[in-house]
Amino acid sequence: MRCDVVRFVAFEDLGTWEAEILAHGYEVRYLDVGVDDVAEAASADVAIVLGAPIDAGDSSTYPVLDEVRAMLDARRDRPTIGVCLGAQLMALVAGAAVRPGTREVGYGTVDLTEAGRASSLRALDCNPVLHWHADTFDLPPGATLLAGDAANAHQAFALGPWLAVQFHPEADPEAIERWLIGHTSDLRAWGLSIEELRQAAREHGDVAAIGGIQMIRDWLRAL
Repeated sequence: MRCDVVRFVAFEDLGTWEAEILAHGYEVRYLDVGVDDVAEAASADVAIVLGAPIDAGDSSTYPVLDEVRAMLDARRDRPTIGVCLGAQLMALVAGAAVRPGTREVGYGTVDLTEAGRASSLRALDCNPVLHWHADTFDLPPGATLLAGDAANAHQAFALGPWLAVQFHPEADPEAIERWLIGHTSDLRAWGLSIEELRQAAREHGDVAAIGGIQMIRDWLRAL
């Protein structure tokens, strides 16, 4: 079995999810956007589209976004997870709008819906997750809302075999320094304290990681 992972930037990888996916018998293959042929992910048993600090609709600047969207369109009936940008691209492919939302950066909870508490996201109930986004998406037609919060009503949805999450349950708190370095321009422009984010990872990262591992485990077991 093969799990293809569409990666935009090297520091936003599978994080804590990778060992769990391997343990379930999948071969993990990264496809780096702009380098590899992401269309190959259309045939994978499982595909995961990760995040990046670009806008989902900005294909005029980054034409490779259209390639990822075409791949997702070809996977409508296959198990696929979208994380952050990946979730936004899923929403676009499914006919929903992506637009500026309330910026969230750091650890915080999400509010699970009844459907969310019955899904693989149940492991995240009342636990912190890493938020790192400025956009949000509308709920696609036919999709089931799984989570939201006070800042952004739509944080996760399911649509057939698709799971889209706006936050980062895969993030490894031991690798937070790569995020702080990779996003330094945005963090400084937004006036956010890098040291406070580093400290939050120390305080909340382990609990968030445990929830994220349980989430991907439950999702894989349900396939």
